[in-house]
Amino acid sequence: MGAFTGLVIAALIGLGIRRLLPEEHKAQETVQLVQLVNGMLVTFAALMLSLLTASAKTSFDTVTDDFHVFASDLIQLDTTLRTYGSEGDRARVLLRSYTAAMIASTWPHEPRPPGDYYPRDLSPKDAADDIDDIRLDEMLNEAGKEVRRLPVTDPYHQALRSEGLEQFARAMSAHWKLIEEAHSSISLPFFLTLAFWLFVIFLSFGLIAPHNALAVVTIGLGSILLASVVYVIVDFDTLFRGFIIVPSQPLRDALVHMSLST
Repeated sequence: MGAFTGLVIAALIGLGIRRLLPEEHKAQETVQLVQLVNGMLVTFAALMLSLLTASAKTSFDTVTDDFHVFASDLIQLDTTLRTYGSEGDRARVLLRSYTAAMIASTWPHEPRPPGDYYPRDLSPKDAADDIDDIRLDEMLNEAGKEVRRLPVTDPYHQALRSEGLEQFARAMSAHWKLIEEAHSSISLPFFLTLAFWLFVIFLSFGLIAPHNALAVVTIGLGSILLASVVYVIVDFDTLFRGFIIVPSQPLRDALVHMSLST
């Protein structure tokens, strides 16, 4: 909405300035010069928009893929602990509690996992925040400690414990990787430069546009289209809030798996 408003204001300013300009400033040569400079700005703005879109989409896809990997790591670790026997139940409970708590705090606008086996007072994450929480970190670390405490009674359980430790290390690595990735990928100076260019472009549209309804409608449609592109870029960049969000389904699937025989 802000982008659309800014572009419309720029066009209206241009239309207002055009009314005040002397006739010699409206000569064909002057209009052609404005159109030439405007075409150059449009080309660079289109390039910057494509770069921002690609950057935001790549960051979004990377975080989405890494949540799938993280969920897979948690499922594998839970399967190993279940295979280990009753000695792994404590670690499984912690792992399940951590997963449910992470879903509830990372996607606060979605339904929380049912049950009261996980802390429900964690602060919900906003789009401007990262997804780290010291209590979630402690829960995952406690699960790792329980894996390390697993008693070894024979080579079979020794192999399972080693496998579980490797899987926990992968899950912990994926956990911190997601925390580092879940930040804005848009450079603010880059974004502000683009906004300034778009403002100048629509200002020049107002300067050279004829005073008729068709010109006004065309400028309005152009404002809506460009504002929608900016909205998609920002929506991709927020990751966990808005119309386009990183799906929680991978972790929810992992939680369903962990709930088996718990």
